[in-house]
Amino acid sequence: MYFYSVTNLPDLKTKLSLIILIIYSTTLLAQKDKFWLYGKLKDSSSVVKNANIINLKTNIGTFSNDFGDYKIIVSIGDTLQYSSVQHKTIYRIINNFVYRSEVLDVFMISSTYELDEVVLRRNDLDGFLSLDLKKTPEDRRAEALKKTMNFSGVNMNIIYNGDYIDQRVRPPMNNVDPIAMFAGAGGGVSIPFKYSEKLWALRRDINFREKFPKMLLSEFGETFFENDLKIPTGKYYSFLEYCNPLGIENLFKENRKIELINLLKKESITYLLLINEKED
Repeated sequence: MYFYSVTNLPDLKTKLSLIILIIYSTTLLAQKDKFWLYGKLKDSSSVVKNANIINLKTNIGTFSNDFGDYKIIVSIGDTLQYSSVQHKTIYRIINNFVYRSEVLDVFMISSTYELDEVVLRRNDLDGFLSLDLKKTPEDRRAEALKKTMNFSGVNMNIIYNGDYIDQRVRPPMNNVDPIAMFAGAGGGVSIPFKYSEKLWALRRDINFREKFPKMLLSEFGETFFENDLKIPTGKYYSFLEYCNPLGIENLFKENRKIELINLLKKESITYLLLINEKED
């Protein structure tokens, strides 16, 4: 067993004191290495709120307040990650300069979101509006009906004979004398709205005539006119106007469809001859 002599005690105390001093200095240095870092987050318009700040080395995180300010414990060499939904993710390393100032302001860059590419599935489209509009099929029935029901050239100021709306319909003449009906045995009571029934019948008839071509096309279908009657697409409504004096509207109303079909087939022959002569 080895024993220290009394003369060696001062040297032992000196060595112990030196070791304690080194350990204490290392502890202080280690404690000084961690510090609070303060900063503010901004972008091109204002401060950045609710952004996430994470120390990737210690996995300790925080977020910026409503004024864009934040604070977090860091050490030299740590890496901070700044992220936000509306901004690009930014990384900053804690160096000696940041350690001395204990402040790190960060400027965030706004993210730009791009829409996914839109792919046209139709093979006959070019992607140019002016060209694709020309390739869009026209609604031939709607166009023909628009031409047939065009009243822009009609002079509405002319009064025709038999114009019931102008001649027969008059404002109701009501007798406001409360004792007129008791004036005598021969006295009568005036009937208001004398011509209302005829007026409503006329309106119903006009409404039916306007809808009749479309109703007939819907009932028999374009195939009947195009394949069976051989009527060109743009001539559907013209052909129906040609057949109208023969009572096709009444046949349709009375549900005499077989007679109506036979009549249309018969008249289509004459109609086609007429339009062919005009074209020649």
